[in-house]
Amino acid sequence: MAEGKIYFSLRETETETGIPASTLRYWEKQFDELQPRKDGHGNRYYTRENIEVIKRIRYIRDELKITRIEAIRKELKGNGKKSDERQAALEILQRVREELCEIRKMIKQ
Repeated sequence: MAEGKIYFSLRETETETGIPASTLRYWEKQFDELQPRKDGHGNRYYTRENIEVIKRIRYIRDELKITRIEAIRKELKGNGKKSDERQAALEILQRVREELCEIRKMIKQ
């Protein structure tokens, strides 16, 4: 993700989060925490904070296996400190794995 950028298009957000545009639009209706800006043409522009909310919803849904919208809302509202820590740990492990794979590729060359 570009460092200096403030807003990201729907397509960029879709690529960054792995969540399809149709799901992002649905989640906007379901979660107050996710409210991207819209221009005069209805194009959506997401902030880094919006993207973090999307990743958190995905984590709750996919990793914690909480699928009911109301239960995800509850988890987002703050009763989820434990899930915050688990999500952060998982993201660190994923980055370490990617770095190790890169090192492995360099060694094989």
